[in-house]
Amino acid sequence: MIFSEAWLREYVNPALDTDALAEQISMAGLEVDGLEPVAGEFSGVVVGQVVECAQHPDADKLRVTKIDVGSEELLDIVCGAPNCRTGIKVAVACVGAVLPGNFKIKKAKLRGQPSFGMLCSFSELGMGDSHDGIMELAESAPVGQDIREYLHLDDTAIEVDLTPNRADCLGIRGVAREVGVLNSLSVSYPEIVPAKVTCDVSKQVHLDAPEACPRYLARVINNVDLSVPSPLWLVEKLRRSGIRSIDPVVDVTNYVLLELGHPMHAFNADSVSGDIHVRMAQPDEALTLLDESEIKVNSNTLVIADENKALALAGIFGGLHSGVTADTKNIVLEAAFFAPDAILGKARQYGLHTDASHRYERGVDPQLQRDAMERATQLLTDIVGGEVGPIIEAVSESHVPQAAQVTLREARLAKVIGISIPTETVTEILSRLGFAVEYKDNEWSVSVPAYRFDISIEEDLIEEVARVYGYNNIPNVAPRASLSMLPSDEATLHLNQLKSVLLQQGYDEAITYSFVDPKKQSALFGDTPSLTLPHPISADMSVMRVSLVTGLLQAVGYNQKRQQPRVRLFETGLKFIAGDESGNDVQQIPMIAGVCSGNVLKDSYEAARSVDFFTIKGDVERLIKQTGQPEAFSFVPSTQGHLHPGQGADIVKDGEVVGFIGALHPQFAKIMGVSGKVYMFEIMQSALVSRVLPKAQPISKFPTNKRDIAIVVNENVSYAQIMSCISSLGIHQLVDLTLFDIYTGDGIACGEKSLAISMTLSDPEKTLEEVEIQSCVEKIVAGLVSQLAATLRE
Repeated sequence: MIFSEAWLREYVNPALDTDALAEQISMAGLEVDGLEPVAGEFSGVVVGQVVECAQHPDADKLRVTKIDVGSEELLDIVCGAPNCRTGIKVAVACVGAVLPGNFKIKKAKLRGQPSFGMLCSFSELGMGDSHDGIMELAESAPVGQDIREYLHLDDTAIEVDLTPNRADCLGIRGVAREVGVLNSLSVSYPEIVPAKVTCDVSKQVHLDAPEACPRYLARVINNVDLSVPSPLWLVEKLRRSGIRSIDPVVDVTNYVLLELGHPMHAFNADSVSGDIHVRMAQPDEALTLLDESEIKVNSNTLVIADENKALALAGIFGGLHSGVTADTKNIVLEAAFFAPDAILGKARQYGLHTDASHRYERGVDPQLQRDAMERATQLLTDIVGGEVGPIIEAVSESHVPQAAQVTLREARLAKVIGISIPTETVTEILSRLGFAVEYKDNEWSVSVPAYRFDISIEEDLIEEVARVYGYNNIPNVAPRASLSMLPSDEATLHLNQLKSVLLQQGYDEAITYSFVDPKKQSALFGDTPSLTLPHPISADMSVMRVSLVTGLLQAVGYNQKRQQPRVRLFETGLKFIAGDESGNDVQQIPMIAGVCSGNVLKDSYEAARSVDFFTIKGDVERLIKQTGQPEAFSFVPSTQGHLHPGQGADIVKDGEVVGFIGALHPQFAKIMGVSGKVYMFEIMQSALVSRVLPKAQPISKFPTNKRDIAIVVNENVSYAQIMSCISSLGIHQLVDLTLFDIYTGDGIACGEKSLAISMTLSDPEKTLEEVEIQSCVEKIVAGLVSQLAATLRE
């Protein structure tokens, strides 16, 4: 919004210069975007009167004039403006005057006639772009007075950028009210005198959509004279607010919009057939707008209509056929309250944006319509005359917004602002803002005026107190808070830690759908009950997954088909195991799964080596190691149908199967759309998220000792069984155990295998003697012989 500083000071005149006033307005929340002078820099221009005006003897478009500027002699000035005529008062730049752009006026001759000055137009004084003719002043303008003084041109246009909640300041009265509050000054509002009704002509109003328009006022004014131009004071106030003068009716409605912040509209009464209806648009209804564009009105748009047709888009734009023209004699003034929701976004639907829609979208005072009507009537009849009819008001009180009642707690105010403001100060601030305030039991009960429709909750009142009190007056006190450590269970692994392990191994995290193709899932996990969706997205996404690897395998195939032979993906999420036939008792089990295919290393100078079972097993063991209890896990041969025979294992923890690992069975490669060998794993998150915390132990200062043994066992005995057997012997000096060779062949009986094991022994308190070392080795061998029927290999 743009307004004139001088106009604002007519209402309230604080002892502040322009910059200080702009700063104060900005700090109150009405951000000032710019300050511009209302006229160019000039001097030496005075009020003059045309005493004589005659045709130039040698030029058809020039006139020779004699101008009275209050001096002893009349000035001879040659003028080419078409509106120059005897008797009018004009702006005269005398010899020696300096116009905008440092243009100096000198004595000159035009086509042989002397010219001692210049008659100025608005544009020549930097007061607009109009080049229609010279400036015409009021008959009461005192001859000889400096034009800057007469027109109060030492003025500034202030542009403010209002937030959408402060629509009450989209009028000079609202801004003046704010400035008065900030400076503890009273505001001088213009007196609005109800017009005397001089005729009984009227238009009845019907609210056919009261929820969208709960109040509508109409008044007929007959026999207006629109040949009368708008007075200069009105034109100037509009110009300084960024609005061009058009005709007295439009100028007055624009003036009321700027002054009160309330949009108005005028219709040609002779174009309105019968009563006025405020209704929603009818199907396929068309309307030609004032800019001569024709639109098809949507059925969700509120329109002003007569008995036969739509006249205007309510609160947005008028219609061409009911618009006021120079020939109009009778008009209908409109002042209405339209609900913001009924106007919001409608102008944008038609590619429009008007001052009226800008205000109605944000909200106007629902009690201001009668004042707006009387103010417009008062101004309009003073300019163009006319016979005034009665105000016809249609109202649906149940739909008119009611004043809000809000409670402000003293303790809450102090907590939010950070300081304690005296009770009397808060009461005074709220009262100056126009609120009805009552203080009792450490809280204020506030009745909000109709024009502050943005106030509805306690925080709104706190904001009002803070900004009027002055943000600069609130001391900078650093907040003080005591911090406490958040509870953290170190024995619980965060899922991100497990993800980090896989990311470090070159895996990428994937997110696949929880719905999968029933044919593919049935092929891989046919024995696992699944949940069928009653309303699936598509046929190939109609069952809930019973394993995360189904979606991951599809992702592998997708990447392979796009020239990505090396794929490493993992996912965390839920798998769904169906319960009974009714679909109840569905198990939702958090899992972590991964797949890999292609080479172990990417673009390596080493010889290409494809991933195998032990590659992915190593990745899984790194996950297991995070639990701090790898001995609790074991890998046992698996018989699951989706795993390649001999290349699959179940992951067991404390006797319970918690997952699997292995290669995809070749028979499923085609149905899953993958090529080459693909290895996969899946483990319950619950088996990995709890860990054993490490315990600090002294590091031995004494040397370690290594001993190697080779034992022969049955080929069905796993290394995990051997480790478990040795661990159960309780040999504390044994600190490490490593399998470094497996042999079958010559010298080993059929059905048996030879395992070579390296043992590291140490004691934190002393250096082990040979006898002690030998005793430990013998104890280990004896345990293997007795428990696993092992023999030492000769």
